[in-house]
Amino acid sequence: MTKLFATGEYYPPPRDIPRLARYKRGRTIFDGRHPEIYDRASSLLKDTPHAAQLKTLFIAVNLMDILLTKPADLLTGEPPTYESGKGPGSREQERLDSIVEENDLTLTAHELTIGGGYRGDSFLKTYFASRADVTETEELGLPAPESRLEPIIEAVPANIVFPELSRGSRKKFSAINVAWVDWVEEPGGKIIRWLYGKPTSYVPYLVVERYVPGYIVYERYELTEAGVDSEWGVPISTFLIGEQIATGREVDVVETGTPELLIRHIPYKSVDDRWEGINGVEKLESVLSAINERLAQIDYILWKHSDPWMYGPEDLGDEGDGQQIRGGGRYIPVGKEDQTPGYMTWDSQLEGAFKELDILLGIVYQMSETPQWLFGTTLANDKGGTGTSHTDSGAIKARFMPILAKVNRIRAHVDRALRDAIWTAMQLENFANRGVDGWVPYEPVYPRIVWRDGLPIDEKEAAEVASIRTGGKPTQSVHDAVKTLDGVDDAQAAEIITRIDADEERTVGTVESTVFNE
Repeated sequence: MTKLFATGEYYPPPRDIPRLARYKRGRTIFDGRHPEIYDRASSLLKDTPHAAQLKTLFIAVNLMDILLTKPADLLTGEPPTYESGKGPGSREQERLDSIVEENDLTLTAHELTIGGGYRGDSFLKTYFASRADVTETEELGLPAPESRLEPIIEAVPANIVFPELSRGSRKKFSAINVAWVDWVEEPGGKIIRWLYGKPTSYVPYLVVERYVPGYIVYERYELTEAGVDSEWGVPISTFLIGEQIATGREVDVVETGTPELLIRHIPYKSVDDRWEGINGVEKLESVLSAINERLAQIDYILWKHSDPWMYGPEDLGDEGDGQQIRGGGRYIPVGKEDQTPGYMTWDSQLEGAFKELDILLGIVYQMSETPQWLFGTTLANDKGGTGTSHTDSGAIKARFMPILAKVNRIRAHVDRALRDAIWTAMQLENFANRGVDGWVPYEPVYPRIVWRDGLPIDEKEAAEVASIRTGGKPTQSVHDAVKTLDGVDDAQAAEIITRIDADEERTVGTVESTVFNE
């Protein structure tokens, strides 16, 4: 494919508009804002007497929030451990632990998993720079504090990432663009009035960071607004790219020192015929709409008939104070036959409505591969139980099999991206620190991440199984045991063991314990 952004082209590229619209719709539903669902219900009821009450009674149930958060909780609820393969105390393991800790990679993985759930795609960016942002300090004319350069791994908004596919490939990237619109205050620009009525002029510019093997190319273009594309259900602003202008940087082409692209793609779910990931919202949109509409209908019926009209004889008499007996709602006289007063009720088929709601909820959980008892209770009468009738670890794991299979699928993509990012970070810092006094170079290693499934472990059962399989021999070193049980890195585990040894020496002394057997 040719270069995406150049004079005369459009931003965003027309081919990417459906993907960006999918991101926007997914986020809208995840955030609990359901304008498209409300619009659909309004169109159905616009010619009925219920239209006026719909806006008041509309109920938006945000199921996708919990359904997309739970896999992330199981993935990173128990922090994974990162291994260099070089052993504790090695230079490689020390740098690995530092990169993981300073970039909060476990938290990053949790956020990427949730975001990828409603988008389908997430992106990780690795670069070598200062973590502190001192631009405001410099704007004030104050001396900026010194900050060290370090490898940084962070998420990039998926809606500003535009990959370029290799020729003949549907999944391999030859380059990746990070491009966004920068609105700059200038005379003669677009007039925007803020809350205080102050007119401000802004002009749009396109900022492009083009990542190719070994280099980053920075570009800047003039932009002209070209309208709004609403073909895919949400508005996407489009621009026509004008002339290329100076970026304002000292150097527009920066060498990275690695043949790897510094942007890593993480699909939520992938197939082999396209690079875009598949999110967990898109296929459920119609079912979610039906659930919210059904709840709105049930709520309207219950509200409408909470105080029904009465019917009966025209004169009900009084209670002795001149006041006629009346119910809470309207009263309809039916004549002088002294009929027994009654209520006007309507067979609203609420039982059928609730049954349909149960089925719809069950479909959502089934399509999400998530047992609904996982949240501690059940909403629909699916006879799925509460998930608490099994006590041993094997039975619990079997009950969790649907959600564990989903988490394992997500983990495969997250694991590869994190390991690639860490490896690239090691390459970047070795390249950037060449010849720097005090820097100890090392060989970048491709790390291994030990994940946990997030389920409670019966340590006693696991130890008994290990003892049986090994004939009572130790199966784990003290260092590994502390590291696994406490979820710490090698340096922290070594410090804990040092304290344990110091306690033993203080309480027992240095005499061998076998002396008491002589």
